Amino acid sequence: MASAAAAMKEKGFHVTGSDQNVYPPMSTFLAEKKVEVMSGYAESNLAHKPDLVVIGNAISRGNPEAEVALEKKLRYCSLPELLKEFFIRGKRSLVVTGTHGKTTTTSLLTWVFEHNGYNPSYLIGGIPNNLGQGAKFTDSEWFIIEGDEYDTAFFDKRSKFVHYLPEVAIINNLEFDHADIFENLGTIQTAFKRFINLVPRNGQLIANGDDPNLAPLLNVTHCPVKRFGFGEENAWRAMNLNLAPTVSEFEIPSFKFRIGLLGELNVRNALAVVACAKHCGLKNHEIQSAFDTFKGIKRRMEVRGVSGGVTVVDDFGHHPTAIRETLKALRIKFKGQKIWAIFEPRTNTTRRNVFQTELADSFADADAVVVSQIARLELLKPEERLDPERLMQEIKSKGKTAEYLLDADAIVEHVCKHAQGGEVICVFSNGGFGGIHNKLLDRLAKVARR
Repeated sequence: MASAAAAMKEKGFHVTGSDQNVYPPMSTFLAEKKVEVMSGYAESNLAHKPDLVVIGNAISRGNPEAEVALEKKLRYCSLPELLKEFFIRGKRSLVVTGTHGKTTTTSLLTWVFEHNGYNPSYLIGGIPNNLGQGAKFTDSEWFIIEGDEYDTAFFDKRSKFVHYLPEVAIINNLEFDHADIFENLGTIQTAFKRFINLVPRNGQLIANGDDPNLAPLLNVTHCPVKRFGFGEENAWRAMNLNLAPTVSEFEIPSFKFRIGLLGELNVRNALAVVACAKHCGLKNHEIQSAFDTFKGIKRRMEVRGVSGGVTVVDDFGHHPTAIRETLKALRIKFKGQKIWAIFEPRTNTTRRNVFQTELADSFADADAVVVSQIARLELLKPEERLDPERLMQEIKSKGKTAEYLLDADAIVEHVCKHAQGGEVICVFSNGGFGGIHNKLLDRLAKVARR
């Protein structure tokens, strides 16, 4: 939203905005762009009757500004609608979707285009280290965007990605997630069907051909479909995988690619990028040149530091599959080392029991597991809640140590009492988690000095 506000300002619009809590880095970014931000929501913030009110998807009925926009018949739209009409329309839109790997794949695809001089516009749900920001709007014909299946706004319950006018649609995978808005896997498949229906006949659908949940959606004739994956039936197939501690290698019939990202999950992400980039006219050596210089994404298997001989890794993973695949990759990178997995169940899905069994299984490649107290459990019906006691029992039954602790401070106390030099701590959270990464590094350093 902040990036879009700054871009609208650059287009010559007078832009103001409001939020409940405005804090760095976005408050600093908006101040630099001279976008006025009001702290808190109030009807008076819209007294000047703006020509357009852009309503974020965190806003619900009862918000004073949403209410006055409706009452005064002000023109309003969602952020995805704004992007469609002011930034994407008329451009060649490359949309990356799927339950997992969206941010990594979008970042890598964007860097392939940027590195080769295409100067694309982009909007990414993370910060690629090569780019230093998650959004840029240019005059290029290319627009690369991470397509989220979450709903658009309180007045538009369709997935955000239906607004992004895909010329090329990438679907990495499809699993159940977002239990607060989707009833089951079928409703998510319906959302992706709607997205697939938007790909034009001169575009292309690039989809994971190994995913059984996607298979029923790919028998379409309105646009070309190319499947990618490891299976023989895929048009884009990764062969001769070499998963090493610092690099992953794979081959297509005409070329061998290497990428400084780890594990099978990232080979699949890179293969999707190869398929899309080649469809858009890039050559193998141009793609590889970008792969050679790609520096990863913040909060995706990001090493935050080494303290007292212990490596602290930060990862955004919050779905059982993402946790499992990340730990598999870390097992390759840190072969023979003890791996701690610390998990904060804070999403609307992981707070529920829909992944009770899968969550326990996802820690297969960890040696020790620590789970923080589940947030806001009292807001869920008892029969919907994740059962932490059962989760601990199931993890322990697999031969691992497991602890369920109150918060970041209690976890730091426990882990730093037991962790030793040469071990690895991976923190899984899609939030700030009480600043746990720096607390771990600081405390481990103090322990080492004793």
